[in-house]
Amino acid sequence: MKKRILSLLLAALLMLSAGLLSACGQQPSEPSAPADEPGSEPTAEPEGAVSNFIVPEGGYDGSEVTITFYHTMGANLTEVLDLYIPEFNKLYPNIHIEHQQVGNYDDVRDQISTEITVGNQPNIAYCYPDHVALYNLARAVVTLDNLIDSDITVTRADGTTEVLGLTDEQKADFIEGYYNEGRQFGDGLMYTLPLSKSTEVLYYNKTFFDEHGLTVPTTWEEMEAVCAQIKEIDPNSIPLGYDSEANWFITMCEQSQSPYTSATGDHFLFNNETNRNFVKMFREWYDKGYLTTQTLYGAYTSGLFVSTSEIKSYMSIGSSAGATYQRPTANADGTYPFEVGIATIPQVNADNKKVISQGPSVCILQSDNPQEIVASWLFIKYLTTTVEFQAEFSMASGYVPVIKSVAENEIYADFLANADGGDYISALSAKVCLEQEEAYYTSPAFNGSSTARDQVGALLSKCLTADDGGDVDAMIEAAFQDAVDECEYSS
Repeated sequence: MKKRILSLLLAALLMLSAGLLSACGQQPSEPSAPADEPGSEPTAEPEGAVSNFIVPEGGYDGSEVTITFYHTMGANLTEVLDLYIPEFNKLYPNIHIEHQQVGNYDDVRDQISTEITVGNQPNIAYCYPDHVALYNLARAVVTLDNLIDSDITVTRADGTTEVLGLTDEQKADFIEGYYNEGRQFGDGLMYTLPLSKSTEVLYYNKTFFDEHGLTVPTTWEEMEAVCAQIKEIDPNSIPLGYDSEANWFITMCEQSQSPYTSATGDHFLFNNETNRNFVKMFREWYDKGYLTTQTLYGAYTSGLFVSTSEIKSYMSIGSSAGATYQRPTANADGTYPFEVGIATIPQVNADNKKVISQGPSVCILQSDNPQEIVASWLFIKYLTTTVEFQAEFSMASGYVPVIKSVAENEIYADFLANADGGDYISALSAKVCLEQEEAYYTSPAFNGSSTARDQVGALLSKCLTADDGGDVDAMIEAAFQDAVDECEYSS
């Protein structure tokens, strides 16, 4: 497919094979973090950083190139992709797209990590921020800044032209939280564009809430009160299920404006009083029977939420892309045992709303042929800025569009107009996501950020269930310190 890439990649073999980073959970979990505004100027490159890609004079010269794209899409999404590749080829017939489903996200990461060491990596890949940090041990990811800012005019096969880079209108059209994920690696450079995005939402049993006059919680204080009410109504219930312990911990850090990690300097900052206090609060909730998590339940908590058994939950926090799993099985007549409501997750402070940005982005990997890089850019630019593709991709997947203008698409507008807690629950989920787009956050990405994510998730699980020996504060303190020590040791 391509020539052997930089000899530098070979030098990274031992580093890459010494320990692959853990990817975020497949359905709900995706890391993320504060970053610059779209179109902001990149900061100066630190010593040893990857150099900005130099766009060839003239941009794309019409060369015949084959572009390989690794992803995790199922049949529903590849069908959409296969519909739009021919449309792209009407514009660029010499750019041949070969896409390949490579298992799950961990499989994509592991395969690319191996292929990088011999210079045989794909051109484009689904990625999470920690994947990019891993690949960049070998400086294998192309920086996008010069491509984004390029004013070179490219002539397409149909005689029309386009600017190679992103126009100001296209930059502004991206949902900021999703776009900003590409610039969160501590060097100010842009490495990814968003493609398949989701967030966390609060699913609740609307039928039960309406019957008992319960109010959907908007803060964690209100959540505690509602859990107490539900427990009184149904003592056998576990009122709240939260799928991802890591997401919960990191989100609480963001909402509390408390340190979690940093891409520069001291990486692991989460051992502080604010964070220990909210973990202690959740321990109290657990002791009262208010909550469970994916780890404690042993499966996605959607199973508890849709359960018809004696033990069930009435609220579930999980991925917006998993809405259909949060809907109970339909009755024989097509109706549902209960109506599902969807709301934004509770907040610590209404003035600092934060919800996690999830789902894979796409990156371009290094090639000896700059025309392959430019061609790869043209393709991902097409996928991320084409309204029709974004609309159909979203409706087929449960992901939300990454550009705002999709909301004006007639087909997608009809999709949202049918939103309900039954047959059109994915539309309802997408609608809630779009309403909270300004609250998205992403966590810093660095070589070790995935370890931090794993450790805080395990930390929360441990603190919820561990024998405190009569001193819960001491147990939590020790657990936090152990997690920091493990992060520093592993990095």
